[in-house]
Parts: sequence; structure tokens; C-alpha cells
Amino acid sequence: MMNLLAETFWGTFSGPFRRKEFFQQLYFVANRSLFIIVFCVCFAAIVTILESSFHMKLVIQNDAMVPGFAAVLILRELAAIVTALLLCSRVGAGYASEVGTMQITEQIDALKMLGIDPINYLVIPRFFACVVGGILLTVISNMTCLFAAMVISQSYLGYTPGMFIGSMHRFVQFKDVYFAVIKGACFGGVIPLVACYFGFRCQQGAEGVGKATTNTVVVASIAIIVIDFILSYTFSYLY
Repeated sequence: MMNLLAETFWGTFSGPFRRKEFFQQLYFVANRSLFIIVFCVCFAAIVTILESSFHMKLVIQNDAMVPGFAAVLILRELAAIVTALLLCSRVGAGYASEVGTMQITEQIDALKMLGIDPINYLVIPRFFACVVGGILLTVISNMTCLFAAMVISQSYLGYTPGMFIGSMHRFVQFKDVYFAVIKGACFGGVIPLVACYFGFRCQQGAEGVGKATTNTVVVASIAIIVIDFILSYTFSYLY
């Protein structure tokens, strides 16, 4: 894994950059994943509002802080981590099965015989596409989450959009958005590296492809959660 990471970063600066492949992968990562991410984060935001209101009423008999609290939770954690885990299950599994199939059918060996570096041809375009796609989808999921939270706050709690935005301004800082973008980029970069690592190590047969796909989803999900902890712990010192 460390060798793959080093070769990926080295190939990033040594070139050549495959622009066509990058845009194809960006379309696969961002456009094809947009609907399911927007759909899921909307319900995540709704659950956050409902549960926060229930517990605040239970403890302090007042839910006036729910909009601001939910906005902070959405921007700092919820939108980025839900987006990353959905990308991991969809994009990571797809990449692992694709690269694993190329490995067992000797297509990667054919690339080497043609003088084409598999890292430059397969990993780097996917890496950049996932980083850019992770940033774009994190921003979109944050906006979608906040909008869904605003709608449910108005319909369920009786807070107008103006009250929601006013409460959000008291809790949210611009740094929250900036840190969410950093998280989206880091989470996105992990997925293709893990997927290609297990794809390159794929064993022969359908069972080998299945194991590579399963290992990718499991390991990438664990890596995303660990990185989220590290970044959140680091960002806590910057407020």
C-alpha cells in the first residue's frame, strides 16, 4: 500500500496526465453518484433534526438550539462522512472489481508489455477524479443537508427559514465549510488507492474478484472513519 501511494504521488508530478480518462472517471464518480447521495443525506438531515429535537426537549425542555446544533453537525461531520461511505460502497467496489478483472485476465500485463505504466493509466486518473468528485459532492451534500434540515425545521418544529439561518450563523463558522472540503478531498483520495491496491492483488476466479471487492469496501470504510477522527481531532485545535 505504501509503495502504491508513493508511486501514485510520483506519477502525479512525472506525468503524463491522462485528461480524457480523468473526465470519464469524474463523470462516473460525481454525476453517477449524485442522486443517491442527495437522496440519502436528505433523510440523514431529517433524522438529525428529529432526534435532536426529541432529546433536547427531553433534557432541557427546549429545542431552540436545534437548528444551530444540527447545522454544525451537518457541516462538520454528517454530510462529509455519509458522502464518503456512499462513494466507498459504490465507487470503491466498482474500481476494485474493474481492476481485479483486468488483473486476472492479464490486461495489466498487456499494458506493461506495451510500455504503459498501470499506475499512471489506472490509478492516477481515478485518484484525481475521486478527490475532485469528493470535494464537489461534499459541497453539494452540505447544501442539500442544510436545505432539508431547514424544511423539516419549518414543518416539524415551526422555525421559519430566517430563524434557522439566524441560529445557524450563531453556531457555524466559515472554517467549518473549509474543513468539510478538506475532509471530502481526503476521503475521496483514499477510495481509489484502496480499491486499486486490492485490485492489483486480486486472485484468479470470480471468488478472487469478490474478495477484492469486499476487502475494498471494508478497509476503505475503516480508513475513512479513522481519517475522520484524525482530521476532526486536528481541526479542534484550530477553532
